[in-house]
Amino acid sequence: MAESVRARKLAERIQQVVATMLDTRVKDPRLGFVTVTDVRVTGDLQNATVFYTVRGTEEERAGTAAALESAKGLIRSEVGKQTGIRLTPTLEFQLDAIPENAAQLEDALRTARERDAELAALRQGKDFAGEADPYKRPDEDDEADEA
Repeated sequence: MAESVRARKLAERIQQVVATMLDTRVKDPRLGFVTVTDVRVTGDLQNATVFYTVRGTEEERAGTAAALESAKGLIRSEVGKQTGIRLTPTLEFQLDAIPENAAQLEDALRTARERDAELAALRQGKDFAGEADPYKRPDEDDEADEA
């Protein structure tokens, strides 16, 4: 349990350091508008996966990925200096799929709302098939005969 708390704290610190580095020290022109969304560190604190998003086209995303790969050593050395741990974890940059997944989810919700509206329009002015009370009840005549 203590390992996971330590890994989570290290991940938060790495996220802060990487975001600051990308904002202030990495001056690669290929680097686009990058947001560090999450960092996950393995339980043994040896590997860290940095998730990021990039606004722009596919070309800008590819350029940003190349810029991050070339700046990986500089960023890792700064992470080692600022965290002060004995073994600095290796960094792996991975494009986060959250914006694409959110767009797909929004499309699915919009489609569902449209279908609900169509169904409500079709239902307008319609009655139920059958009687209002579909359950059989004993007739009053049957109750009088039994008495």
